[in-house]
Amino acid sequence: MAMSGGIDSSVAAILLHEQGYEVVGITMKTWDYVSSGTQGKETGCCSLDSINDARSIAVRFGFPHYILDIREEFGESVIGNFVDEYLAGRTPNPCVMCNTHIKWEALLKRADMLKCDFIATGHYAKVREENGRYVISKGLDPTKDQSYVLWGVSQECLSRTLFPIGGFEKSAIRQMARDKGLHELAEKSESYEICFIPENDYRAFLKHRIPDLDKKLDGGHFIDSSGNKLGKHRGYPFYTIGQRKGLEVAVGSALYVTRIDPETNTVVLGPIEELQQQEMQVRNFNLIKYAKLIEPTEAITKIRYKDPGAWSSLEQSGDRMLVRFHAPVKAIAPGQSAVFYDGDDVIGGGFIDRAL
Repeated sequence: MAMSGGIDSSVAAILLHEQGYEVVGITMKTWDYVSSGTQGKETGCCSLDSINDARSIAVRFGFPHYILDIREEFGESVIGNFVDEYLAGRTPNPCVMCNTHIKWEALLKRADMLKCDFIATGHYAKVREENGRYVISKGLDPTKDQSYVLWGVSQECLSRTLFPIGGFEKSAIRQMARDKGLHELAEKSESYEICFIPENDYRAFLKHRIPDLDKKLDGGHFIDSSGNKLGKHRGYPFYTIGQRKGLEVAVGSALYVTRIDPETNTVVLGPIEELQQQEMQVRNFNLIKYAKLIEPTEAITKIRYKDPGAWSSLEQSGDRMLVRFHAPVKAIAPGQSAVFYDGDDVIGGGFIDRAL
């Protein structure tokens, strides 16, 4: 059982324990405070407090708990990718990279060593076997659903995965904690920050990881779609597609970041209409519900975590997925995840390569 010290994974572990499973708690140390280059109090799932909270639950309910140090793998696969993507002018999603390349692989490896049959997490999602495939579907609570960040998990991993709280609403999970006398856990606040950027300032993180980044990118310009210069920017990695605030460019009307060009160190700005696009190409996709899409498939496609999704047609072409939306959508950002749904089921997902 992957235990972060938060309420979701803690209640999930307790539920499995009460259902008769032989539970082994694992807390993964993915980053350290010193290397993050941040100031202030250490927070998040890798803090000493969180690790102690996870261990205290295990001790109280009588199952073993271990700390798994995966900082090296995490640094190479997740943090390295995070930095590289911003330098390539894209907007990364580190939670997807972590789930795909780190958490499940690390958990399965240790599960085998400990002779465990399954791995479990506190994600708000569901998994079932259907037609020889292991299918992820949305969690019961629409405000907490995390199926979006799980599109990269392999069939092998899903065949041994349990999501104990996927069929509950968040309010019910908090009440369960109270009923078991875990009042402090029930009221514990949630963190929505990237775990290795506790102050939620990715720009400061990039500057810490790449000395003199400001100087290297000095002199870049904001331009419009016709190539006219509108002013100087602070460095193209510090902007994201769809951004409006913090541009410090005045032209008498609202402008948004519509394109980022790392080769020329330029950031293209334009009116909101220039953010509207109807087609995109998706790379490195992973299909979950089906082994292959033989013909164009209708699906709801989400292009960011909080996106409600939009109707689209999917067409698989080699190692790319062509997505045609029925109506224009706003701010397709290369590097973000596109996740395809059939009702509540995840058809699959991939990384947005580019808008067409």
